[in-house]
Amino acid sequence: MSLISQLIQKKRDGQQLTADDLALFVEGITSRQVSDAQIAAFTMAVWFRGLDSEELRALTLAMRDSGAVLHWPDLDGPVLDKHSTGGVGDLISLVLAPMVAACGGFVPMISGRGLGHTGGTLDKLESIPGFNTAPGQKEFQKLVRQNGFSIIGQTHRLAPADARMYAVRDVTATVASTPLIVSSILSKKLAEGLDALVMDIKVGSGAFMENRREAENLARAICDTAHAAGLACDAVLTDMSQPISFAAGNALEMREACAYLTGEVRHPRLHAVVLAIASQMLILGGLAGSEQEAAEKLLQALENGQAAERFARLVVAQGGPADLLERPHQHLPAAPYSKPLLLEREGWISHVNMARLGLCVVQLGGGRLREEDSIDHAVGLSGLRSTGEFVAHGEEFITIHARSKSEWLHAATQCLAAIELTDHPPAQQHWPVVLGQVD
Repeated sequence: MSLISQLIQKKRDGQQLTADDLALFVEGITSRQVSDAQIAAFTMAVWFRGLDSEELRALTLAMRDSGAVLHWPDLDGPVLDKHSTGGVGDLISLVLAPMVAACGGFVPMISGRGLGHTGGTLDKLESIPGFNTAPGQKEFQKLVRQNGFSIIGQTHRLAPADARMYAVRDVTATVASTPLIVSSILSKKLAEGLDALVMDIKVGSGAFMENRREAENLARAICDTAHAAGLACDAVLTDMSQPISFAAGNALEMREACAYLTGEVRHPRLHAVVLAIASQMLILGGLAGSEQEAAEKLLQALENGQAAERFARLVVAQGGPADLLERPHQHLPAAPYSKPLLLEREGWISHVNMARLGLCVVQLGGGRLREEDSIDHAVGLSGLRSTGEFVAHGEEFITIHARSKSEWLHAATQCLAAIELTDHPPAQQHWPVVLGQVD
């Protein structure tokens, strides 16, 4: 029996793997000496047996070291990042990164694409004509140094073992394993050479984790493993049981990000989450001594236009138009059949199924169910409404942006099924978007 088979058997039988065992396994993934079948067997063994804290730290560091690790010796500020577990209409990274950069942080953000009902930051950026999400490692580091932040896609040089393991997990029903989620996220973030990380753990119908206790357990596992690996890390639990923005769909969310940065409109729930996460980033990075001081700095970066200026400069540096913030409608794609949905009854919104709205965007063509699927950046939903709002008979309710009338009609059915109305206002009048913090 080979060494790889032996260590799979050890984990299958509930025995602890050593750091050397895990380093050998990860090295085999990278060199392709370990087969997809062996990766599948290992991930399924972890699914059932779990990993203890020592194993999790060792696996995370081995996956980090499977490729390049960035270093930033010449920066005059902390290297910071955030990561979200995924949601619907989650455009936080687009506005948060330039705000943190304007406050003195450096944000080397490596983002992913959407999968399932959740959207991806990379897909939103690729709705910008000419925007290059793969500039190369040296250019990426140059952009971060010059502008304070850059957002790109995962490269084959950073944590390559994770990319191969995730592809196997995706087809073997092991994506939701907490130890594998933790090692996947942190291996990439540690490879960025960060000083501090803030996790945005989504909870609710539009998140992968609908149960708060499960979300808290994941947050604790990530923070504990990050600390064990020498990385300062906090986690913020945020509500994804209703919209945090007005739009869901790539170009539509990009337009809303432009409106947020210029001050044209800011969804209150989005604004609250951005300030909560960005404030923790500034505090962990030593750029603020309290949440109040951090929030004041972030608001100043918005009001004096520095955050918007940083974003505009980066768009140009990565190949996009210079006047995107001033003329987003001129540059971002628009769907040919956009029309508001009218309600045939009135009432108060008592429940929003965010996963269903996210899948509606996917069915319109704005998301992907498989990693290789192509997407339509123009389609989606705008004018999203929240729990507790009153909607009158015949009032415009969610604008659907589709390619054709038939696709619009199908999406309308899905939207109506995702929203529950009652004849009386709900007893609860306040739905906090920031649910708690783990550090």
